[in-house]
Amino acid sequence: MASVGRDLRNGRWLARWRDPTGRQHKKSFRRKIDAQRWLDQMLAEMHRGQYVDPAASKLRVATFAESWASGLGHLKPSTRERYRSIVRRHIVPTWGAWPLGSVAHSDVATWLAELSASGLRPGSVRHIHRVFSLILDAAVHDGRIARNPAAGVRLPRQVRSEPRFLTAAEVGRLADGAGPNRLTILVLAFTGLRFGELAALKVKRVDFARRRLWVAQSVTEVGGRSEWSTPKTHEARSVPLPRSLVELLRAQCAGKDPEDPLFPAPNGGVLRIGNWRRRVFDPACASAGLTGVTPHDLRHTAASLAIASGANVKAVQRMLGHASAAMTLDIYAGLFGDDLDGVADALDALVPQTCHIGLVEGSASA
Repeated sequence: MASVGRDLRNGRWLARWRDPTGRQHKKSFRRKIDAQRWLDQMLAEMHRGQYVDPAASKLRVATFAESWASGLGHLKPSTRERYRSIVRRHIVPTWGAWPLGSVAHSDVATWLAELSASGLRPGSVRHIHRVFSLILDAAVHDGRIARNPAAGVRLPRQVRSEPRFLTAAEVGRLADGAGPNRLTILVLAFTGLRFGELAALKVKRVDFARRRLWVAQSVTEVGGRSEWSTPKTHEARSVPLPRSLVELLRAQCAGKDPEDPLFPAPNGGVLRIGNWRRRVFDPACASAGLTGVTPHDLRHTAASLAIASGANVKAVQRMLGHASAAMTLDIYAGLFGDDLDGVADALDALVPQTCHIGLVEGSASA
């Protein structure tokens, strides 16, 4: 099955073996000891179920990465385009000519350190690493490499920036500064919708009887086109409407068909975040005297106003469409009151009176 012997044509040493499919392979070495070590390694990998055909690992990273990037149909359009952009801008230029099997853990670590030193933010470096790691994971599953050399590489620590929360009064000034577009500001700031979810809302998704918005779609601009998809967590959700917005939304729906967008662009198409920010949001911020505010801050504001009104973490999670309550707490933990004293008082009321007496006597005897 496996052997090391001389090549009578040139005197070199040949390591011969058969892979798990029965196909025969051979590799030439100058020294017998090197041939034997290689053969022992091949046999050990086959025994562990980690054998990789050496020819398969010679495929260039660029070829495999571009093939991987041409798929990704399971991802949302915006995520798919972001991954493909990382492949084009960062992975192929650096790794394209490398054979898959020659990429080492230390090479990946050095590359990430260079990316950080070049001035890229920690979050960007982590995104780039994730895409490269996904590609190498696919190469492992494809039988081209035995293990992922990007796994376990130390990544730069990402410090989450503090969310910006507006007060209700600031939201009011911002909405007034938006003029005829004030309702978009109010809906974003009091429901926590993502902008893509707001742009995708149709008239039929407003439930006036229950005071709910049914969020079932999102629309994102990708490569100059509007791409429709499910919300970020791929789950539709029901979002509560403050009573004061109901009549404003009823007027917004008047005369429209159920399939019409609730908030159309001026030309009747779909709202685009870039145009809306330039034409509506930024001028409104200037009018309200607010600096450094982004449209996404209105989502943070909705969370803070809901928590200040007494909403618990599960209610905020459902309103915002977070994947878990843990994610909600990770972002907004500081907004929830510290009621540990109240917990202690409630537990104290449950302690049996005999225990109180025993504690007092024990203290006195001491």
